[in-house]
Amino acid sequence: MSRIGKKVITLPDNTELKLAGDQILVKGPLGELSRTMHPVIEVKLSGREVTVHPKKMTLESRALWGTYASHITNMISGVNKLFEKILILEGVGFKSEVKGDKIHLALGFSHPVIVAIPVGLKVTAEKNVITISGANKEDVGQFAARLRAQKKPEPYKGKGMRYQTEVIRRKQGKKLV
Repeated sequence: MSRIGKKVITLPDNTELKLAGDQILVKGPLGELSRTMHPVIEVKLSGREVTVHPKKMTLESRALWGTYASHITNMISGVNKLFEKILILEGVGFKSEVKGDKIHLALGFSHPVIVAIPVGLKVTAEKNVITISGANKEDVGQFAARLRAQKKPEPYKGKGMRYQTEVIRRKQGKKLV
């Protein structure tokens, strides 16, 4: 039995949820999100409450039960309050700049790194702090991980791109005799 799947999801006042076959659509003040549901999972809407149940109790449906309940919860909270990830760029000469629908990064390579910003995300770059925000939690996290992968923080000086809450474990380096 899934602890997350058993919980009833309540819809806020300004949020609307529609079920159409295996599609689920959530509309809110900050946008709309849709997702295709797995055939072994059943979603029921009664008034302002949403419940998620497996159609048949199998190993696969038990594994997906809580997952899809979390997806629906994230969709509802995403259309009401945007998800946000903050990346910090540390290092001498490291720069970030948003130009149109692309982010230009100077990461100490011989060439600039240009990454396209996905549709539905808002990216701002100020003084080596990159803020990524959007309604879809998966898209925000995936794009932040793609940016961080361009220059991961190194353990000696901490140069590179890190999340705001991330702690870099430092190494001591060479000892002088």
